[in-house]
Amino acid sequence: MGCRWLAEYCIFEQCSCQPAWRFFLLCLMVVPASSQAQSSGLPHPAVWRATQAGVPPAAGLPCGHAALAAYLPGACWPYHCLIEFLVARPGCGEVALLQPALVAAAGTAPIVLVQPPHPPLAQAWQAGLPAGARVWWLTPGSAGDALWAADQAVRSAGCAVVLAWLPQVSRPGLRRLQLAAQESRTLLVVMRPAQAQAHSSPAALRLLLQPEADALAVRFHKMRGARPLEAVRVPVWRGLMPVAQPAVAPEMMPAGASGVDTPAAPASLVHAPGPGAVSVPAPAKPRS
Repeated sequence: MGCRWLAEYCIFEQCSCQPAWRFFLLCLMVVPASSQAQSSGLPHPAVWRATQAGVPPAAGLPCGHAALAAYLPGACWPYHCLIEFLVARPGCGEVALLQPALVAAAGTAPIVLVQPPHPPLAQAWQAGLPAGARVWWLTPGSAGDALWAADQAVRSAGCAVVLAWLPQVSRPGLRRLQLAAQESRTLLVVMRPAQAQAHSSPAALRLLLQPEADALAVRFHKMRGARPLEAVRVPVWRGLMPVAQPAVAPEMMPAGASGVDTPAAPASLVHAPGPGAVSVPAPAKPRS
């Protein structure tokens, strides 16, 4: 305290100290203040340390898997960023890994599937989501249309979750999605082949998914902050996106088919084939 007072007196009262002594006393005054600023935390949520994640705890959808949530930013699937799933093969459990988040978001706005590699199983979605949930299945005609559809769905602010399978997307396309996600509270997850891990990406979170006998091995390939070196094994049910099982549209599925009764107000699966049928809802009020 005495050194700080003496430094202030010498500098601001223009005492007769030599320049070298003035610099020394200035250091005595500034260094404690800098240490205090560092210990008080970072001034902006977009600035993060290597041991921290830059997403507030409430800005995302629940993960639902305790072992995986322990390493995710805020223990949830974060908004305002692009998430990449690098899958060993399509349909290995990438959608089932997000099922707790889909259940939490189902009642707020539609869930959009852009160009999934296999038709979704309508009965599985009806059983896995709460009544009244809306799932939009988009099948654009080209990779460019798929990128455009995912980008517009995120920017519309009228979709709760956007899951896009974009095996041929370029880095500028990923950057476009990252910028769209930064301004939206829509959860955006892009699925790409595991070979894409050899290339850089603007995504804030990249997870490598490897199917096992009774679980899904999730390896953190890229994230903000410290990441686990070993894979996290998560038990999942792969019924929402089967590898080789045909889909049955809800309006074509008879009640009681395959021994499963149709609920009174089931989750709806709407298919929009072709680039001309790709549409997004009108902007909705921001969700709290």
